[in-house]
Formats: sequence, structure tokens, C-alpha cells
Amino acid sequence: MATGFFSAHFLDMTPTPPRTLTIAGSDSGGGAGIQADLKTFSALGCFGMSAITAITAQNTLGVTGVHAIPADMVAAQIDAVASDIGVDAAKTGMLGTAAIVEAVAAAADRHGIRKLVVDPVMISTSGATLSDDATSQAMVRLLFPRAVLVTPNLPEASYLLGRPITRRAEMEQAAADLIALGCPAVLLKGGHLDDDGPASVAGGLDDLLMLADGTVRVFTHPRIDTKNLHGTGCTLAAAVAAQLARGDALEDAVSKGLDYVAQAITAGASLKLGAGNGPLNHAFAPRVLG
Repeated sequence: MATGFFSAHFLDMTPTPPRTLTIAGSDSGGGAGIQADLKTFSALGCFGMSAITAITAQNTLGVTGVHAIPADMVAAQIDAVASDIGVDAAKTGMLGTAAIVEAVAAAADRHGIRKLVVDPVMISTSGATLSDDATSQAMVRLLFPRAVLVTPNLPEASYLLGRPITRRAEMEQAAADLIALGCPAVLLKGGHLDDDGPASVAGGLDDLLMLADGTVRVFTHPRIDTKNLHGTGCTLAAAVAAQLARGDALEDAVSKGLDYVAQAITAGASLKLGAGNGPLNHAFAPRVLG
């Protein structure tokens, strides 16, 4: 795990810092969604912008309300920031409706957003369904081919492929099958691996990156005993987008993004915020510097 990576990652002080856009839902509890994304962008030295797709009422215990934003307003937010400030990289999170997916795809084309990380938010860490079939199908058809990377967790990969994927031995074939759906590269996250998988026996957690040419790279981090894992998927996709905006190649961006998430989980493992599943500590880096 990298340890010296963060020392220069406050807001880049060049005349035009790396510009990153999150297209996702708002989490009133601050642990996931655009709030987590913007915290991550700042921690990694980027200027963060947002296009909000939904407003949610939620805390560490769960979601109590959701209000979707009209697709034309989502597009207007993207147009506003992309036409003036510019976008070096973007990531998507909860999109909510097929109309929003269509609007995002059209905006990406309109503004030439090529470094797009798609977090296919369909099923939450707790198992809640966050996307209907029409939205998921639109995401596969319109956003997967436009992405540089798609970052499903195992339940989302299972949903997309129509079969359960729970073991480390199943991950490589699953990634290949996701590539066949049109993804140029897949980072299959192993946080939901069964306990009897070899990664769990070794005390580690495997995330598998597969490129379109079949190249596979496995990243292993230790499992951390904490319930403060809310927003890990959002944070990871945002961290990869931030590194792409900074000019990293995809494999380096994924490696550094995973390291950032692992260290943010470690730094937040003992935080006591709310009665449920708490957030990561996105702002740990400045404390490391003293």
C-alpha cells in the first residue's frame, strides 16, 4: 500500500487545477454521493464540481426519502460547468432514471468528456435496490461504451450478468463477461466476497481490474474491522476520476484510488458518527502531514 502518495495532494496550485465532475445523488448524511465525491476530489488535489441527480434524506441508519431531479436540469448543471470551467474527468453515481442516463450520455458527447468513470449504482452495500431495470439497461447501453472504467460491486455484477458472483474464483470470468457488455475496462470490487474465498482466508480483500485486451491486475488490501464503510464505492470511483484528471494512466489511477480508500477506511474506522454505518475519513491526508 502506498504511503507517500498524498503529501502533495491539496488543491493543485497551478493556474488551472485538475477539474473533476461528479454526476450523482446528494447524501444529506455526508458519507456518500456527491458529498463524498467532493471531499475526495479536494483531498486529492482537484477542483470538484457537481451535477445533482437526486436529493436524498438519509443518515447512517438508512434512506428515508428520495426526490429525483428532472433530466433536463441534470443536463443544465453539466452544461453550466463544462462550458465555463471545463471537465478533465468525471464520474457517475446514482442516476435514478433512464431519462437521466440519456441526458448524461448526451452531455458527455456534447462536451467531449472522455475520462468518465461509471459507478453503476444499482445495489447498495446494504443490499438495497437503487435502480430499476430500464435505468440499468440504459446505463449498460449508453454509458458503459462511453466510460474509461466501470466499477461494479459483486451484487451489481451479479445483477448485470444474471448469476450470483460471490467467490474470488468467479471474478475473472465475471469481469470478462462485463467487458463483453461494452465496458472498455472493469474494476470488479471484492468487498462482498464470501468468507470461504481464498482472499478472505489470507486476511485480504481482492479487487480485480480487467482491460479490454484481457489484461488482469489484482489489487489486495487488508480487510478492516469496522462498520464505517458507507460511501466506499462512491469514494473509490471519485478517487480514480481524480487521478485520471491529474494525468495518471488508468492502472495507476486505480491503484492510487484503492490506496486512498483503504487509508480513508483505516483513518475512519473508530469514528463515532451516528448510530449506524458511519462514513470514511476523507480528510485524513492533512493530518498525516502534521
